[in-house]
Amino acid sequence: MLKSQIESLLFASTKPITSEWLVKFLVKQGVKVKKEQIDDILIELQAKYNQNESGINLIESNGQYQLVTGVQNSELIKALVKDEKTGELSQPSLETLTIIAYRGPITKPILEQIRGVNCSLILRNLLIRGLIQEEKQGNGIVYFVTPELLKYLGLVSVNDLPNYEKLHQVENLEEFLDKQKKEQAVEGEDKSN
Repeated sequence: MLKSQIESLLFASTKPITSEWLVKFLVKQGVKVKKEQIDDILIELQAKYNQNESGINLIESNGQYQLVTGVQNSELIKALVKDEKTGELSQPSLETLTIIAYRGPITKPILEQIRGVNCSLILRNLLIRGLIQEEKQGNGIVYFVTPELLKYLGLVSVNDLPNYEKLHQVENLEEFLDKQKKEQAVEGEDKSN
């Protein structure tokens, strides 16, 4: 079970992590664990992943561990990243970007509360594309749109977005958007009558 948990944490983490960090994090989650156990598991995972036929490697640098793609697949991964940077944005990515534009700076937990789904991969994709950036604030990280996105949209500031003041201030964005949709539907019915 512990090996599975460490493997999942390594996979989900967007940055390298240390065995000390793993101990602190797992203990905070109520898992009884010692650093020696984690060190042994990290060695096992390296043996599992660091083989020629594996598409994933567990690298270690100065006590920090991270799962990365196998070096033999580097050209394929470069092509994927290029495609992700230049391809069209998906509907979930557009929704996430819109929320960040109107509600930013915003934390990942609040963003996920608004969207109702995990946004890790979408955030990574938007970061890679240079449409959003992240910044450490207090104990967390906040996300906001980049000047490049504003330039692309032809805006000087997020304040220039349509209905920005109203949408930026709304406590419950979902209720407001639902209300707007209903009002538009009623207006549409009135015009057709």
